[in-house]
Amino acid sequence: MRSVLLNPGPVTLSEGVRKAVTRVDLCHRESEFFDLQDRVIFGLLDVYRCDPEEWSAVLVGGSGTSALEAMMASLLPKDAHVLVVENGVYGERLSKLADIYSIQHQSLAVPWGAEINLSALEELLATGMFSHLAAVHHETTTGRLNPVDEMVALCEKYHVQLLLDAVSSFGAESIPFESPALTAVAATANKCLHGIPGLAMVLCRTRSLQQDTPVRTMSLNLAAWADHQARRSTPFTPAVNAMLGLSQALMELLGQGGWQARRGRYRKLAATVATTLKEMGVEPWLSAQHSSCVLRSYHLPAGIHYNQLHDGLKQHGFIIYAGQGKLAEQLFRISTMGDISDYDMARLQQALHDVIDPE
Repeated sequence: MRSVLLNPGPVTLSEGVRKAVTRVDLCHRESEFFDLQDRVIFGLLDVYRCDPEEWSAVLVGGSGTSALEAMMASLLPKDAHVLVVENGVYGERLSKLADIYSIQHQSLAVPWGAEINLSALEELLATGMFSHLAAVHHETTTGRLNPVDEMVALCEKYHVQLLLDAVSSFGAESIPFESPALTAVAATANKCLHGIPGLAMVLCRTRSLQQDTPVRTMSLNLAAWADHQARRSTPFTPAVNAMLGLSQALMELLGQGGWQARRGRYRKLAATVATTLKEMGVEPWLSAQHSSCVLRSYHLPAGIHYNQLHDGLKQHGFIIYAGQGKLAEQLFRISTMGDISDYDMARLQQALHDVIDPE
């Protein structure tokens, strides 16, 4: 029985990506590897048609959090003052990174899953205190898709630079790369791009790599990585096999119609899950209108503990995700990323009925 991952990364791989990961052994100091690195870099820029004269895609080893840490540590000048938007675990993580690196910051905190108060955000930005805004695009704590277009418009209005956590949205949701206020976007290979874990990236305006910024980290220094990669080199041993997988995954994304087609596929699958659960009286935690196409959260069914739901679905070959922290006893999450077929979805529908409504 095929196991299907419905957690928000890693994802179920296509056979093409799975084979690509082990197709060849490459030394990271040979021309063949640098050809691969160049393909991945330009493939990432091409996902959203970013101008390579204006944007750089910088690859680093690690999880999506590595990309966030690299972005925060590498792109904020010594005198930066950052406003961090928090409405879940990952917004709070941005504040933790600012704390770790002693970056001056202030938080705009709202309850987990709540809508960002754009009036309060504008009031803070209008003070002129802040040089940067750091925010999460898709807050996977609850599945909420935060209003990036409205946030970047406010940044433009008040001449603030936006650093965006797009770890769980890059490759499937609209990102305003055309805005002059958008300075950097953190992402990872093993979510909407359908690669394997171990490779992260930051797409940033090239000028942001050239500013006078204190060196706060060695292995996650974006300027150092970008300089080496531009010279067909690498400062440290990179995630070679993850890069092989991502190269294949990017070709598959392009062949399937790009990020817009992937968003459409995710929405279709998510709607099928929502309809199936609604038939059994299971309500969404957030409306589809406010949720990402990538992940939806649902109230736990009456009388069923999460562990019972998780274990029952796992026996049918499906892995779901619990709520985080204080939401653990209230909700569960289902992501529709990855190589999920219509047959897999039909099996999932039956599994949900078997576990939740066996009558």
